[in-house]
Amino acid sequence: MTPVRVSMLVPARDEADNLPEFIRQCAVALPAVGVPFEVIVVNDGSRDRSAEVLARLQEQHPFLRVVTHRQQRGIADALRSAGEAAEGDVFVFYPADLQYRPEDVGALVTPILAGDADIVTGTKQGKYEKAFVSTVYNTLCRWLFGVRVTDLNSVKAYRRDVMMSVPMRPDWHRFMVVIAAADGFRLTSTPVPVYPRHAGVSKFTWTRIPVGVLDLLSVWFQLRFGRKPMLFFGIAGAGLFLIGFIAGVVALILRFTIRADVALLVSLVQTMLITGVVLFGFGFVGELVAGMREEQQELARRLAVQRRD
Repeated sequence: MTPVRVSMLVPARDEADNLPEFIRQCAVALPAVGVPFEVIVVNDGSRDRSAEVLARLQEQHPFLRVVTHRQQRGIADALRSAGEAAEGDVFVFYPADLQYRPEDVGALVTPILAGDADIVTGTKQGKYEKAFVSTVYNTLCRWLFGVRVTDLNSVKAYRRDVMMSVPMRPDWHRFMVVIAAADGFRLTSTPVPVYPRHAGVSKFTWTRIPVGVLDLLSVWFQLRFGRKPMLFFGIAGAGLFLIGFIAGVVALILRFTIRADVALLVSLVQTMLITGVVLFGFGFVGELVAGMREEQQELARRLAVQRRD
């Protein structure tokens, strides 16, 4: 049996009305890619008829596989579960809502199969929901991370190795491209049309925006200082300690020359000195944690290689 090359990873929650048409389009479009493929749908705690629909579709389409989450765990966990179950070495992240059509998968995977890229992201073409939010997000990411890709929050294809390098914390699938770029993976993009939702309702809520902003800052901090936490905590701690020391010298001079009341200044000096020492200590702890994380990532890479062998 020919090994699978392309694995399509499809998180789905309450998409029972979209799944039959989505899988039908996959059956028509994916053979044109020219390599063996599979479609892995993750039923992410659906409360509708998704389980029954997927069971019926599996009987009709041998390329379809299903992973089930008993409760909703989010897109990042769904991609991780699907990736662990996948047999291919090229993954394609696609939603099941038919806003993206399977006929465009070929454009995403071709640069990877040709060896020209490690991750390909689709640039949305046409009108779509959340256009303003998406524009702001992409602009911030390009400014903070220097990534030369127009649209970071869209469908994408990527090598299996990319998944191993990206920490799939809740909602961090949005930052897959910037994290992959920071790890040296080659990026490119291709235009992908966006269509109106076929059925169901969008899962987007405005409450995601502040969460997304905080996640964005967390990713920036991790990429900037995650491997060298002493660079941040050490400099901040040393800076505070130095300012506190200078302020302490000034307080002593004022106290013994003009007999000034420096009680408030002394309290400030104590706070800065203690905070500086604490931040410096955080730097040492951060270095230990960073070292442990590097060891875990290396172990995960070795285990992944052993599984493939």
